[in-house]
Amino acid sequence: MSTIDTSVSKGVAVSACGVMAVFYVAVLYAPTGLLRMSAPVSREQFFLRRFVCAAVSTAVSVAATFYLLRLGELEGLSAMLRVFGLRSDHLWQAVMIPVSLTSLVYMSSFLCKLQAHSNSDRFGWISCLKDLPEGIARCAGNVMSWRNYVVAPITEEVVFRACMIPLLLCAGFRTSFIIFLCPMFFSLAHLNHFIELYCQGGHSFSRALFVVGFQLGYTVVFGWYAAFLFIRTGTLVAPILAHIFCNYMGLPTFHAHHFRGLEIVAFFAGGVGFFMLLFPATRPNLYNHRITECNCWQAYCILDQ
Repeated sequence: MSTIDTSVSKGVAVSACGVMAVFYVAVLYAPTGLLRMSAPVSREQFFLRRFVCAAVSTAVSVAATFYLLRLGELEGLSAMLRVFGLRSDHLWQAVMIPVSLTSLVYMSSFLCKLQAHSNSDRFGWISCLKDLPEGIARCAGNVMSWRNYVVAPITEEVVFRACMIPLLLCAGFRTSFIIFLCPMFFSLAHLNHFIELYCQGGHSFSRALFVVGFQLGYTVVFGWYAAFLFIRTGTLVAPILAHIFCNYMGLPTFHAHHFRGLEIVAFFAGGVGFFMLLFPATRPNLYNHRITECNCWQAYCILDQ
């Protein structure tokens, strides 16, 4: 595999990432603000409009990345898609390992859910399995489920990981710097929540600031993790599935009062296991064939194998 010149200046890369982040949010308000469309009459219509806007902003970001990195010089569609982490090889590793790693953070939450179901039968996991088909059907007909588990994870990971990280890598930034920088752009895409809470939701300034500040806190933490997964594995599937999983689970919880001590043990044991396995479970050679000649976006080539 021969390399091509896809270098871009640091100023252009950072500016492009900033514009992508702002555009991702701004376009959400285009239907009523720019196109002068009437206000949505239902929640479903409101979110359907936002789904279209998110798809448009994602497509624009992909096109901008394609142009700035001169990806038209690559041979074949598969080579272009690989820049964005879209690959079919090592798929089961990209699906199973990152999700299993992420689940360790939620050991206490799993225990809570198991305890909640144990009141209905002797083995709590049986109730969980019985409720699974009904839960899937309920989610399929819920617009919020499509938002949380399909549209938001896919569009956000494409824009904030698959587009931004290759740009920053090809600008010559160090991988450790990129992992901490990308969530800053990711956070910009959530600042509109402050406007919605304060200006439209009727919340006080301090309460809106607290709610959004708290949200930005765990958004930044997840952004670090998602960027880490994308850079280490070289595949977009890993951060997308981790995003979906975290959206479904929410924050780790402590609700099973009869298992309080066991919950705490599970929480810390899961956390220790997560950090111990973080690097071994994301070794680049688990997700990629060894490569001797790499383009600038393939940071996993220069990481420890």
